[in-house]
Amino acid sequence: MAIAMRPSQSLRLWQQVNLAEVHGGMHDLTMRQMAILLTVYLDSPPHTVRGLAAKLNVTKPVITRALDTMGALKLVSRHRDETDKRNVLVKRTVEGSLFVERFGDVVIGKASELPL
Repeated sequence: MAIAMRPSQSLRLWQQVNLAEVHGGMHDLTMRQMAILLTVYLDSPPHTVRGLAAKLNVTKPVITRALDTMGALKLVSRHRDETDKRNVLVKRTVEGSLFVERFGDVVIGKASELPL
C-alpha cells in the first residue's frame, strides 16, 4: 500500500523521527548503521559481511566497522559460517529486534501526527 506524501511532509516525518530518537536517548546510529540494521531485520537471511557490502556499495571493512559498533550495542551478532569458513554471518538479536520494533513504532507515531 502506497502512502501519498508531499516532499515537505516526508522530510518533516524524517525530521520528527530523528528528533524523537535524539530526545529518547536511544542508540545514536549513523545512517549507514541504520541501513545495515534494517537490511538485516527486514530482508530474509542469511546476511553476510560480503553481501551487506555489496548491497550498500561499500567495502567489507566499512561494514565490519559498523558491525563492531552494533555488536557492542547487542543489535546484531556475527558468527563464522560453518559451511563456508570464509563467510561471516550477521544475525539478529533479541535486543536488535526490540530496537527495530520500537523504531517502527516511533515512525508510525510521528506519521500519525503529520498535518494533512
